[in-house]
Amino acid sequence: MRKTIVTTGLLVLGALSVPQSPAKELVEIKVHGHYFAAPATVPITIAVEPGAQNRLLVVEVDSDDYFRSSGVELDGDKEKRLHSVEFKSLPAGEYTLRAQVLSKTDVLGVATGGLVVTGMIPER
Repeated sequence: MRKTIVTTGLLVLGALSVPQSPAKELVEIKVHGHYFAAPATVPITIAVEPGAQNRLLVVEVDSDDYFRSSGVELDGDKEKRLHSVEFKSLPAGEYTLRAQVLSKTDVLGVATGGLVVTGMIPER
């Protein structure tokens, strides 16, 4: 019997701007669960602080042998704060999870984290 482990990660991104206070975090990452069984289904929730320049959210999962990305259009300061992306059938490996908020011309905020998909790793 095959089991798929499903957990949710949370990435918190802030648009790059002059902070109101030096203690304010512009980019924060919180991932709940780092280990998954192959082939893994990984649902991710990304929190993006609404901002007038926010136009695109790009979420990537990247390893030495595998890359996948997903994009979500943003409607500036009218956009909702939480976004969901799901990556299905990830093979075994160590991955960097990256989320970027883009304006029309710049990267406004970036959050990164890691996850491991356990199972048989193909020989190279």
